[in-house]
Amino acid sequence: MKTALLLIDIQNDYFPGGRFELSGANEAAKAAGLLLADFRERKLPVIHVQHISNRQGATFFLPGTDGVNIHESVGPLEMETVIQKNFPNSFRETELRNILEKHGIKRIAISGMMSHMCVNSTTRAAFDFGYHCVVAHDGCATRSLAFEGRELPADYVHAVSMAGLEGVYADVTKVEQVIDNLFG
Repeated sequence: MKTALLLIDIQNDYFPGGRFELSGANEAAKAAGLLLADFRERKLPVIHVQHISNRQGATFFLPGTDGVNIHESVGPLEMETVIQKNFPNSFRETELRNILEKHGIKRIAISGMMSHMCVNSTTRAAFDFGYHCVVAHDGCATRSLAFEGRELPADYVHAVSMAGLEGVYADVTKVEQVIDNLFG
């Protein structure tokens, strides 16, 4: 089954010193980098997704700032595709689906940020379009949230997000298992 790697929103604003720091961004980027290196070595398609905020009042991923740039740990090579998006779902109003279809991709390995938002919505959309999804959970990061006066720690938000994808929408495993399961 032809497979592509989708790296979602691994951008500077999510890292320490950025405008919207996530919990575990450096660790997730390191894991995503291992997956990226494996796909590059196998000469398999890699697609980088870059969020550009165009929403009124947005405070991060602002056009023309360093924070909007893809983080150097997973920076795209010249021959790799970069898709810019303005919504959490990487398929919405982008060419992602056309690119996947053009290359005969049926399976997508996914890593990125934020687990509960863009990774989640993109994975669910990919499943709805008929793609087999494999999410590298250690290559994803998120942040703490609050709901009805309750603080939800980032590790909990991440675990709930991955649990919601596991089984129906995706196979959710660690980077090493993704590589072994896809190519072992």
